Amino acid sequence: MKIAVIGHVRFPIARPFMGGMEAHCWHLCRGLRARGHDVTLFAAGDSDWGGKVEAVVDVHYDREFPWHKWHGTPELTGHLDAAFERILPRLAEGGFDVVHNNSLHRFPPRFAARHRIPMVTSLHVPPFDVLKRAVADGGAPWSLFTTCSQRQLGAWFDDAEAPFARVVPNGIDLADWPFCPEGDGTAVWMGRITPTKGTHLAAQAAKIADIPLRIYGTIEDQGYFDTEIAPLLGGGVQYGGHLQGADLTDAIARASVLLFTPLWDEPFGLAAIEAMACGLPIAAVENGAIREVAGDVARYAGADAGELAEALRTAIGISRSAARKRVERLFTVERMLGAYEGLYGRAVESVDHGFEVPLFEAFKLPCVGHTLS
Repeated sequence: MKIAVIGHVRFPIARPFMGGMEAHCWHLCRGLRARGHDVTLFAAGDSDWGGKVEAVVDVHYDREFPWHKWHGTPELTGHLDAAFERILPRLAEGGFDVVHNNSLHRFPPRFAARHRIPMVTSLHVPPFDVLKRAVADGGAPWSLFTTCSQRQLGAWFDDAEAPFARVVPNGIDLADWPFCPEGDGTAVWMGRITPTKGTHLAAQAAKIADIPLRIYGTIEDQGYFDTEIAPLLGGGVQYGGHLQGADLTDAIARASVLLFTPLWDEPFGLAAIEAMACGLPIAAVENGAIREVAGDVARYAGADAGELAEALRTAIGISRSAARKRVERLFTVERMLGAYEGLYGRAVESVDHGFEVPLFEAFKLPCVGHTLS
């Protein structure tokens, strides 16, 4: 198939990844190409996945419009609206069999429904009003949606029947995260260093539990790092920088447990399955979908450093092989890509069969791709 993938344009789709969305999109493009598809990525012009890129914006928008300062402003909204308005005709006229939309912008789903463009839109974040209205307007037999967890499916569709939506959990390439049978007794944390990710809570819990902690990730909010993280460094807590590739994998794999500390409604938790693939059990703040993802290879706590310290002490003894096996069973990139390809086929078939939007009851998808248990 000839596939257009639309990336989120806040950051480049390139290594080192700024977050899970960028990693997901990069692996999606490469995985689809490896399965024989012709893939073009529509994303920020400074993206690099090793294949064709068409620029939605010349440079990822966080460089010119940092999200923490410009989120919700007319200036940023206008910048993005103009960019997506320009690319919609290119998507319609480019001869693509299907579009996989990861953009989080409101235009593509409505455009797909209105103009009968086969499209699968993946919803990687909790619902927000503008996009939720577009999702409600944009569903059609050829305009389908995925969420990465059952929890997010219920949030986006208000726990109602969702005929055009399905859960497709994120998947990783196990070769990128090889199993390590033994850890070194330390804890590790990885992700974007920003208040909603709870890095400070991980550091506090590690100090209480008296377990050494290494922190890896990009400093997205420098003020937060300076005031909340830097004072906690030392005494067993270290910041190891923003690693990538094999360096990051090696750093994670040698640890004994991952601290996972979302202070928001985390839709999935890609860092959790990456660490689990290496054999790490999880000590987690229970927000969002982490219990769906980690199941019984994690111990859970509220957003309290003392509770999390206790979870950390107990999680470190969970079987490393059990963590790896859970990922092998539920969260491989092959399983994810197979589910997406099935949805691409349904979207294309629906256009070919001439379904009209009011007749959606004749074409219902199962709400769940597979149960996370």
